Amino acid sequence: MSLMTQKEARAEGIAVLIEARLRAVCTVERAEKEKAYLKSDLEFIGATVPAIRKVVRATLAEHESLERDQLIELVEQLWVQRIHELRRSAVEILEAHVTDLRGGDIGVLERLIRDSYTWALVDNLAACVVGPLLERHPDLEREMDRWSGDDDFWIRRSSLLAHLLPLRRGEGDFERFCRYAEPMLEEREFFIRKAIGWVLRETSRKRPEMVAVWVEDRVGRMAGLTLREAIRHLPDETKERLMGLYRARPKT
Repeated sequence: MSLMTQKEARAEGIAVLIEARLRAVCTVERAEKEKAYLKSDLEFIGATVPAIRKVVRATLAEHESLERDQLIELVEQLWVQRIHELRRSAVEILEAHVTDLRGGDIGVLERLIRDSYTWALVDNLAACVVGPLLERHPDLEREMDRWSGDDDFWIRRSSLLAHLLPLRRGEGDFERFCRYAEPMLEEREFFIRKAIGWVLRETSRKRPEMVAVWVEDRVGRMAGLTLREAIRHLPDETKERLMGLYRARPKT
């Protein structure tokens, strides 16, 4: 058996173990509810997110010697089965081992995002995997530039959410985020409107005045959803002023 075949076999064995452990704690009722809620064509087995995390952590703890290539192969083995909980397990594995990823792995992450079709997978991939990778490899901003203009709105959403965590900390590149958000402000896609507001909201935790100024200059172009999200943590007086400007904007 070749070295690569050995890696694939080990990853497949761990994937089978994760699935078995998840099936042991799932319910049919939850599977049906989650599938309906997410409007997904994936199979659902009915394991909760806390249960997924517990199973993934316990299983990874038993296989601490996994190399990066084996981790990527494990993610691929879990993803290919088209079972939501296994895909969520793959995301949890990537989050837990994000420091093991290389800049070149952005291609794998982009493919997973394109194949997700749901915020329940995209958001953690974008914010908690792509984001930290971007911080370690700033040259990947060129990829985010490309993502921000992609035809796939999940990829565009990901270019925004990749900046969420550092901006929440009061760090990050707010100017670049704004450069991405600006041409998306008037999009009608719910998940784009929500993402812009979400990142602005989290940025305002540390830099409320900066967010307030940016929002005020564009309040006439914002969807109500985006605005309400963006101003949620701003002072009441500022919120009232911005909402007043929004209500007074010329109707189109």
